[in-house]
Amino acid sequence: MLLVSCMTWGSVHAQQAATATADSVRAAVNNLFVAMRNSDSAALSDAFDDSAVLQTLVVDGNGGTTARSYPVAEFATAIGKLPKGSADEQIRVDVLKVDGPLAIVWAPYHFYYNGTLIHCGVDSFQLIRARKGWKILYIVDTMKKGAACD
Repeated sequence: MLLVSCMTWGSVHAQQAATATADSVRAAVNNLFVAMRNSDSAALSDAFDDSAVLQTLVVDGNGGTTARSYPVAEFATAIGKLPKGSADEQIRVDVLKVDGPLAIVWAPYHFYYNGTLIHCGVDSFQLIRARKGWKILYIVDTMKKGAACD
């Protein structure tokens, strides 16, 4: 009976730890979008690891796809110049996986500017557990407009 109790306690404890880790990864991603809504370039920059990479997949007129890269500092500066509350990216986390210091998040999104839907797509995040907690190491996203967002 003691063995069963110990096994049950161990299983519950492991599940609680996994849930807490997933919640902290989710919070790290959400911090980015709170910073965007608040036009807070400092908080936005703080969401990223120092070596972070941002990319958007762009489809050209011939159907070819390329990755366009953006420096975090440039992104943060642009967001900081927007009126507070104007940039609102709403995500739904479909996949969240963690292996030690590495986490991935797959999140379909809709981006609104001043309440108007501008584009939608999927954000794919890679995060690293750094000394200061979870930080975004890499984002690549897709971007669709118009009827593709319905």
